[in-house]
Amino acid sequence: MYDPTFPADQALIEAAPFRTQFNGLKDLIDAVPAGPPGQNGSDGTSVSGAVIDGTNTLNPGDAAQASVSWDGANVHFAFGIPRGQDGASPTPITSFIVDGVNTLNPGEPATVQTNFDGASVRFTFGIPRGIDGTNGSNGNDGGQGPPFTNFIVDGVNMLNPTDPASVQAIFDGNAVRMIFNLPRGFTGNDGAAGSPGSNGSNGNDGGQGPQGPQGPPFANALVDSVTTLNPGDNATVQTSFDGSNVRFQFGIPRGQNGNDGGSGPQGQPGEVTNIQLNSAINGTSNNSNAVNTLVMTVSDPPTVGEVQAIASKPDELILALRR
Repeated sequence: MYDPTFPADQALIEAAPFRTQFNGLKDLIDAVPAGPPGQNGSDGTSVSGAVIDGTNTLNPGDAAQASVSWDGANVHFAFGIPRGQDGASPTPITSFIVDGVNTLNPGEPATVQTNFDGASVRFTFGIPRGIDGTNGSNGNDGGQGPPFTNFIVDGVNMLNPTDPASVQAIFDGNAVRMIFNLPRGFTGNDGAAGSPGSNGSNGNDGGQGPQGPQGPPFANALVDSVTTLNPGDNATVQTSFDGSNVRFQFGIPRGQNGNDGGSGPQGQPGEVTNIQLNSAINGTSNNSNAVNTLVMTVSDPPTVGEVQAIASKPDELILALRR
């Protein structure tokens, strides 16, 4: 049954009571009698339908409203429905925290677990590791390749004091082989003359001291680190000896970014110019390969044609040799 006092102030929206209200309104509509006698007939005008003219949203706590009017053919309704109370503001998420990452077996699906502690979303991941790689090739048996063993210094070249240090390295399949190019130090100034000795008026040379013990043998070289420097910086190398190994720390500048430099300037002419070369060639004979040899057997006595052929061949050779 329709209740005009529903909903009460500050009441929450519930489906069942509102459904009862709408069903009550429908009952009222169904009970509307036929209209008064129409102007075009004496049999009376029947109700053709119900029309909802509008539904207005009211503030929370306002009473619901419903108005009904009749236009002679239709029942017109206008509703006022209060909206619900604003919900409480949710707690904002401030951060994400990864509580753990577990390694799973290869082929297992990755997992993630989440929970909210009131301020942060907390994650626990399960990540499968990759499939084990196959051994590298070593000949035809597919076995494991040779292990990397050590560093070998093939040579140390001395550069000028201002030249940048550099190092060249290659791998021979067993060891890294290096060639160092290290600038020597600047030549020091001569020291001051020593004071005269106490033995005699002119001093005596104390002589050479005893030979020191032999140092430990050099075993190999170890590279502790390689640092990339900015383009243009001088390469650096720091060395230390731990009693058995020489240890290196390198600083290698990376290359400059490449630019399109265009065509470079024309180089200096060679030692012999084209004019000089042509002048020298013009003073020599031409190649005589085009002149065929004189292959003939001279008769006894020789004929006029044979003599003429012999006489013509020098002229042919002379003309061929001219430039």
